[in-house]
Amino acid sequence: MNRKRPLFPALLCLSLILFYSCSTGNGSVYRQSKALMDTYVTVTVVSSSKDQARRAVQDAFSEIERFGDLINFFSDKSELSKINRNAGIAPVRVSPLTLDVVEKSLYVARESDGAFDPTIGPEIHMWDFFKKIKPSDDEIRKKLPLVNYRNVVVDNKDSTVFLKEKGMMLDLGGIAKGYGADLAVAALKKDGIRAGIVAIAGDIRTFGSKPDGSPWNIGIQNPRQKDKEDEIIATVRLSNKAISTSGDYQRYFILGGRRYHHLLDPKTGYPAMHCRSVSVVADKGVFTDSFATAVFIMGPDKGMKLLKKLNMDGVIIDTDGHIDVTAGLKGKLTIEEDH
Repeated sequence: MNRKRPLFPALLCLSLILFYSCSTGNGSVYRQSKALMDTYVTVTVVSSSKDQARRAVQDAFSEIERFGDLINFFSDKSELSKINRNAGIAPVRVSPLTLDVVEKSLYVARESDGAFDPTIGPEIHMWDFFKKIKPSDDEIRKKLPLVNYRNVVVDNKDSTVFLKEKGMMLDLGGIAKGYGADLAVAALKKDGIRAGIVAIAGDIRTFGSKPDGSPWNIGIQNPRQKDKEDEIIATVRLSNKAISTSGDYQRYFILGGRRYHHLLDPKTGYPAMHCRSVSVVADKGVFTDSFATAVFIMGPDKGMKLLKKLNMDGVIIDTDGHIDVTAGLKGKLTIEEDH
């Protein structure tokens, strides 16, 4: 039986956007979008050949879909579901991609002292941010002992993953989209594409430059919309970098005057309340995705220290709306004047 998570409202009527191109003096920019990994994926490429661009974009989509099928929490056929079903029972042999993303998730967990924890599954899946359902305090408390990344055993020799305790569940939602963007970029490069962007929801991987040689302009959404939907609070200029944003506005509901969002603190089982939004910039999407979540949960002070330690850049918007930017982004970031 498949347990299907509903797509975001904007995706309910989406199947596929038509292939779009914009010609310039140094080649054309082609863009196509598709619903994958329970979200909205847009691939943009620069190419002098429409056929090459179309083929490369389709290969990128196929790579994302292939990976998404492996780690789909809501499909009983996925390798992730098999790992979760065998928690406390037996190790599960998995493909190299699944093994790699699990290993990377554990690395992020260690570096962030558990602020990012891929075993958050038992907690996160008691909440329903579409139906505005909050689990009881007792339910949250009972599941907390199952959240412990140290109880995940990865055996590289046998290519297996084992969860030590029954009831444990891996949820790779905080790292999978960035990983998928990296896979898509690798596929595009293999097909001869030298510049483009892969955007999987708030996880974006750029490579090369625009046809005029300038960096790509990536907008950071205002976590508290004022005048219009998707209002931009800042713009960052990037080439050959990834950027991911985690925010309390992406999946949330208001109950009793309090905002409950999907970025849960693994130590409490409740939404972290130190930030409105965190954007992280680094070389790979797999790490911008996961460390954006970690920094959001850690809060501005500890989060900035972690970014400095890892030599990553970031933009942190705290609960009061104050914007803090790492030194490496100064000169590359433009903050809108009314902020």
